[in-house]
Amino acid sequence: MKKKPVIYRISQLTGFLLGARFFMTVLLAFALYVSTFFLFNQEESLRAFVFDFRVHAIIFCSLLSILAGGIINQFYDREKDRLVKPFRSRLQAFLKQKYFLYAYLILNTLSLGIALLISARVVIFFLIYQFLMWLYSHRLSRMLVINNVTFVALTLYPFFGMLVYYRTFSVQIFMMALYLTLMLLLTDIIKDTLTKKADRLFGYMTIPNHFNEKTTTAVISVLLGFTFGVSLIITDWLGLERVMGWYFLLGLIVLAAVFFQMKLKRERSRSYALNTLRIWIFVGILAMLADGIILKH
Repeated sequence: MKKKPVIYRISQLTGFLLGARFFMTVLLAFALYVSTFFLFNQEESLRAFVFDFRVHAIIFCSLLSILAGGIINQFYDREKDRLVKPFRSRLQAFLKQKYFLYAYLILNTLSLGIALLISARVVIFFLIYQFLMWLYSHRLSRMLVINNVTFVALTLYPFFGMLVYYRTFSVQIFMMALYLTLMLLLTDIIKDTLTKKADRLFGYMTIPNHFNEKTTTAVISVLLGFTFGVSLIITDWLGLERVMGWYFLLGLIVLAAVFFQMKLKRERSRSYALNTLRIWIFVGILAMLADGIILKH
């Protein structure tokens, strides 16, 4: 049997990592740890947090489930991805689909196995999460509005789990969660404007391919307006003595820039708007980290 070249093996590994959305999962892991320690965990010391097995286990189960969700999503979206993401699809073609499905089952089983070591409630929590991610990939991602709402809900699901674990409920956290919800909703709808033709071809009912361009732009503008208002309220609460206060203040400029980019009605401008929002969400994680470090000291 002829040995396959190293470049082929590298391509297989890269294709698998992209199929499982590994790099997005790494970012979510970073966001989970930052938000858990600096936002939800109000009393526990760093030492206690580091040696808290249950917290690390829950976050690890979340990441395994997210990786599995990425795999099953690309399995159902592979036809559309050949048009929308041709380079990624070519890399994924180096690995047969059955291996992705094996990985999907292994990751979910491993996640539930670790959850079982914590408690039965945690197992139920992740069973629901895994089922919803499968249902989203199989059916909900093709349903008008429900696809966007479900995408946001599944993205925030692990964060909600940590919030419940620490029982840290406050108006400030609710407003920050609302801000993030609106930002994720905006990114998903703007992304749909860029994949409009492929979505219509493969039967994905999205706001951009169901309504006309004027209505879609109006929906995005209204969401931007709500996000602008929430950002103003949080800025007023936090003040400019906090790093997060500056983040939400500068976010007003970012939202205004996205609004004008969407008004240009060009595909490149929409791509800029999408990447601007994604980068700003990442900047928010860094701002929370900096803010938390200052407050903890």
